[in-house]
Amino acid sequence: KLPLTVEEIINFGESNRELFIKSSTYSIIPITVTEMGLTISWIFSSDPKSISFSVVYQESEDTPLDQCKVLIPMTRCNSHKETIRGQVKVRNPGVYTLIFDNTFSRFISKRVFYHLAVERPVIYDGSDFP
Repeated sequence: KLPLTVEEIINFGESNRELFIKSSTYSIIPITVTEMGLTISWIFSSDPKSISFSVVYQESEDTPLDQCKVLIPMTRCNSHKETIRGQVKVRNPGVYTLIFDNTFSRFISKRVFYHLAVERPVIYDGSDFP
């Protein structure tokens, strides 16, 4: 579990990170967000074979898991064959958690190579208008 802030993701640069997920387990990446309107995006691939992926939202770290809102339901991804891309718009401050789930695999551990990015909305203030 690596809680990340928006600033840490912005400082990620272009580099990829790697998760090692043992068979029958899962890894989570909680992202704490304090400002609305941001877009959190991800790109990932897995090796070998597929991985399941989900995104959930908690108002705070103290919110019980059964009260979390599922933003992207658990989906088995063929991320060993193609790169998976996605994004979620931040509508409320809280913790947005990316879940990489390998619980369906009884023997095969997986490596997940991922990259995260955060985009702030461009707010046009008209200042360059003649």
